[in-house]
Amino acid sequence: MINATTQPDFDLKDEVSDFKRKRIREEACNLFYELGYESTTLDAVARRLKVTKPFLYKHYENKGELLFDICRTGIALSLDAVSAACSQPRSATERLQGLAESVLEVIFEHQKFIVVYTREEKNLRLDEAREIREQRKLFDHQLAELLREGDRTGEFQVSDPLLTANTIGGVVTWVALWYSPDGKRSKLEILTHVLEMIFTIVASKKAFRPLGGSVGQLENLPPIRSISPVGGKPDER
Repeated sequence: MINATTQPDFDLKDEVSDFKRKRIREEACNLFYELGYESTTLDAVARRLKVTKPFLYKHYENKGELLFDICRTGIALSLDAVSAACSQPRSATERLQGLAESVLEVIFEHQKFIVVYTREEKNLRLDEAREIREQRKLFDHQLAELLREGDRTGEFQVSDPLLTANTIGGVVTWVALWYSPDGKRSKLEILTHVLEMIFTIVASKKAFRPLGGSVGQLENLPPIRSISPVGGKPDER
């Protein structure tokens, strides 16, 4: 049996450091979301966290590095959702629905990261912006491959998979810029509407149905309505 007292403590130090970076990143994201990147200072971030400015410099060299970390987090959350949905052993139609549900969950739960990433990318250094764009391309290409597969199987009618992937990505991401937890549209209503738009775009011949339990926060919602892919009125099921 290994004596616990002899174990190195670097793992705990790493965890503590990661937690501190996470808290700095979260509060900086809140401020960038509320005030904008250019109007937010590191002094403001320090005040929000009730720490000193030197404390911030132990974890981030400057405000630009903070923004880059926030943008990487935003795109990584979305990319993970796409990768997980595309790898499921399901039909292209079911995977496309799962992808939309998963990405929308990311938007609902991490809206500020997505908005800051979308709105403030212009403030990144050229090499940082290039890295973010490469990550976004992975998102688009994975979705395009799924659309290409659905076209081959006859589930979709897609003449340009990559352009269609860009379009769908824009439809889903745009939700982050106007969604409000206190707004008149519920998560379920937004999800239903976005899915209707997506399946109209790909000219799906199948009405989508709830996958059931495929999304964390959405899995406890009542079943989604079945909607005609050509824009018919929803029927309660």
